[in-house]
Amino acid sequence: MISPTDLVVIVAVLVGMVGILVPVLPGLLLCWGAAVLWSLQTGGSAGWLVFGIASVAYAVGLVLQYTLPSRRLKAAGVGTRTLVVAALVGIVGFFVVPVVGLPLGFVAAIYLLERARLGRHGEAMTSTKVAVRSVALSMGVELACATVILATVVVAALRVG
Repeated sequence: MISPTDLVVIVAVLVGMVGILVPVLPGLLLCWGAAVLWSLQTGGSAGWLVFGIASVAYAVGLVLQYTLPSRRLKAAGVGTRTLVVAALVGIVGFFVVPVVGLPLGFVAAIYLLERARLGRHGEAMTSTKVAVRSVALSMGVELACATVILATVVVAALRVG
């Protein structure tokens, strides 16, 4: 049987997963923090096992979410400056046009910056597609790691409870 604490932790992990898709919350960190909270609350070997699996998933997520996309971006010639400016424009877009403004502002900024840098539509579109795919890959890595954390907490909660 799942306890109220288990339910709160599972909901917190799910909120963290939403935070990965809509970057308002630190999604993966929230998932890991909820799992650690469950581990501390439960204690014993189950608590340590959940803590260990969640920590490994979190660490793998942190490393892979940056290393995998950065290789693709460097190969396409998309610079860090372009991504930082695009992220800032996306954040402003989020508040100007709630929710959809974030991806629209991000993609538009990448395209415009790459168009200014490269001078041609076709090359700018190629760079924009690579950047969008790289961001999607990063989010996919985070979601996969968050899913591992969620599954670990749910299975442990069902076994302990």
